[in-house]
Amino acid sequence: MEITFRLNGELITASEAPTRTLLDYLRETRGLTGTKEGCNEGDCGACTVMVEDAQGKKPLNACILFLPQLHGKSVTTVEGLSKGDSLHPVQKAMIEEHGSQCGFCTPGIVMSLATAHARGETAHKDVLAGNLCRCTGYAPILRAAKKVEDAPVPEGLDHIPFATPAIVERPETTDELAAIYALRPDAVLIAGATDVGLWVTKQMRDLEEVIFLGGIEDLKGITETTEAFEIGAMTPIADLIAAFKPHAPSLAEMYRRFASTQVRAAATLGGNIANGSPIGDSPPPLIAAGATLKLRKGEDRRSIALEDFFITYGKQDRQPSEFVESITVPKAGLEHLKVYKLSKRFDQDISAVCGAFNITVTDGTITAARIAFGGMAGTPARAKTVEAALTGKPWTQKTIDAALPAFAEDYTPMSDMRASNTYRLTTAQNMLRRYFAEDQGLATSVLAVTQTGKEDA
Repeated sequence: MEITFRLNGELITASEAPTRTLLDYLRETRGLTGTKEGCNEGDCGACTVMVEDAQGKKPLNACILFLPQLHGKSVTTVEGLSKGDSLHPVQKAMIEEHGSQCGFCTPGIVMSLATAHARGETAHKDVLAGNLCRCTGYAPILRAAKKVEDAPVPEGLDHIPFATPAIVERPETTDELAAIYALRPDAVLIAGATDVGLWVTKQMRDLEEVIFLGGIEDLKGITETTEAFEIGAMTPIADLIAAFKPHAPSLAEMYRRFASTQVRAAATLGGNIANGSPIGDSPPPLIAAGATLKLRKGEDRRSIALEDFFITYGKQDRQPSEFVESITVPKAGLEHLKVYKLSKRFDQDISAVCGAFNITVTDGTITAARIAFGGMAGTPARAKTVEAALTGKPWTQKTIDAALPAFAEDYTPMSDMRASNTYRLTTAQNMLRRYFAEDQGLATSVLAVTQTGKEDA
């Protein structure tokens, strides 16, 4: 597959296997060994590079980025930051603040900070959540990030995207995708590759047929009306934070904790739903909000409730050649929505339990309830018995206590490395208690670490 992109400003045309990663290409073909191979699954950030497209600059993990995803884009590696003897402000600050110890993770950290610097982002702990420093040297790294906040962005880092020839199996419209997918129903659809990438780097799978979706602009973006959000399947997770924050702050906060900056920039909402993971963080809150999916197969389209998309573990209501086109989230479903993500680490961790609660109370009586969980069953699923135990009852502690046993009727959670079944069931019940306590203005005794590092009860 022949692709064209810019690499540190140089126009590159490469003919490579469609599932060759950018990391392997940089190190083995181009000799750019500053980009390191660490975990090779998008967790550690040692391979972070800066990628620029029409939406601007973003940090991405080169280890799970396939080369065709870069067609028409620009890539800057750590070697491309400095110009002659002139270091990038981030590089200079890292030296002055002694931000590098063993040095293995440093190039990825520098690239994350340099991309954030170019974007004007100053939430440094969020920016670095996807970069693991094995020497635990974050204090000087954060000092370096703070030091360059007001430094001007160096010239020469803007490599504007350009018009490129089409390549095989990289459709540019939804209509083209529908036509190609109809002819190749067994092809793997690749959006951000944050999941599929691991099929190649960890499972060593040979993907015989692939279709890259990155060029389909009409599958991207968020359309907001007075009644709903319509979100294209190729919309990055990162774009959801600002969209949802005014309407459902806890949903926006959950997305802030979704993986890392690098993964949020690549992963898509459609991909997070379509892969059908029982621990994907998007489905529970969107199910609780009453979201619907628009599916397309050829020229035919159909809409289904998101909760009906998940049939059983590993099986979704999706026909051959059918793909997720968009997700509609009603604003009315966000008004009372709260999301609680429970994981061993605050940042960049898979949920043990993700609970979403959407309870409407009118004149002291519960008039509607939609509750959904991830991590409690083989699919994201509603707690319908709990909902029934609440609906029509007074909004009181007594009602909450009486509804708690119903969780055991809705779910039989498994035990695994993240949590035992008893722990999952207990924490699910406690989330309902928390929802009620927060609604009543009571303290929930949950510690949150702010950007200043202080703990607020």
